[in-house]
Amino acid sequence: MNVIPNGGEVISAPPPHEAYANAPDLRREMHQVLALGAERDGRQARPVTDAPVDATAAERAWRLRQAALMDRMALEDPRPGPVAAAAETAEQLVLHDRRHPDLVAGPHHPEAITLAPSHRLYVRQEYAAWTAAGHPGI
Repeated sequence: MNVIPNGGEVISAPPPHEAYANAPDLRREMHQVLALGAERDGRQARPVTDAPVDATAAERAWRLRQAALMDRMALEDPRPGPVAAAAETAEQLVLHDRRHPDLVAGPHHPEAITLAPSHRLYVRQEYAAWTAAGHPGI
């Protein structure tokens, strides 16, 4: 567990090896996240055989997977560039979830998380919950 100093909030995010236990390998996930981003931006059409998706849930799944991917990459390479990219994508997920709190799956809502270092913990919490829920939004 990690304590957030300015609020006393305890973030019980799973450690990375648990949060990402069922995640695809980094290369495969990178390709999938890029493909989801292309669908999101209209650069690639979604297969017509796929069921229609809720746009907000799909956006959230893309942001979550992107943030988790960057977090995993920063764990493998903790230099300033990868760590900054992980922090930025985590922040984007937090901002999205603040606008759409009904999509939050874990026990700690993003408004309870105010320090940037804990945003990566929030990503781990949400990725683990998203995986346990069967990957909604994709």
